[in-house]
Amino acid sequence: MTSAFALPKQPPTPANEPRLKPDAALQTLDLSKDYGDGMGLMTELDLVIGTGELVMLVGPNGAGKSTFLGLAAGMLEPTNGWAFIAGSPAGTVHARAALSYLPDNPVLYDDLSLGEHIEYIARLHKTVDWQDYADDLVDMFGL
Repeated sequence: MTSAFALPKQPPTPANEPRLKPDAALQTLDLSKDYGDGMGLMTELDLVIGTGELVMLVGPNGAGKSTFLGLAAGMLEPTNGWAFIAGSPAGTVHARAALSYLPDNPVLYDDLSLGEHIEYIARLHKTVDWQDYADDLVDMFGL
């Protein structure tokens, strides 16, 4: 039985996990997700994607592509293992600042205009000239 007061699992560090590469854009260590119905990311995945690498996820429906992306973005809790973005555990403030993720059904805030959404994302990523960029996008798409 797991106690409600148990300490959360702590992520590995380069000091205690020699496979960890802090300079990787994305890295997984023994990552898996089991939904209990035979679906999810069933293989314990070890993956290193370097900065500037282009990677394509290919597979049939139910192969675990969206699950992998949700785990990497820190939106899903893994059954086992870890995902790191730019050396930080997925879902942490540092990892979220280094990552952009657009799911199949994106979440938009009803009380924000298009320009405010662009500003919000631009500020999250510390984009310097976001005002000009937002204006260009609105003009480009006639919005």
